[in-house]
Amino acid sequence: MNLTAQKFFTVLVAAPDIKVARKVAKAVLAERVAACANIVPQIESHYWWEGKLESANECLIVFKTTRQNLDSLEAIVLREHPYDTPEIVATEIVQGNERYLSWMEESVC
Repeated sequence: MNLTAQKFFTVLVAAPDIKVARKVAKAVLAERVAACANIVPQIESHYWWEGKLESANECLIVFKTTRQNLDSLEAIVLREHPYDTPEIVATEIVQGNERYLSWMEESVC
């Protein structure tokens, strides 16, 4: 692998429903700050919120992007997302298929 994998990331964003997930994904992709957005339509989330244990059915968006686009991706999610505190968690890709990583790099601005 010739590409430096450390410049590539997956970003997880939970959304309340498929409509919001699609809206957020389209906004991020329209601005070319992610190469891809996978939407997992049904997840069950359990979490602490305002001192209480909560649960909800949500969707999960998995974005693939580069380090240089992380801040822009976050700004778009914050602008488009209805939650006060949306999940935006980036994980570094430490290894990946060279052709896929090249495609990612070519797909974002």
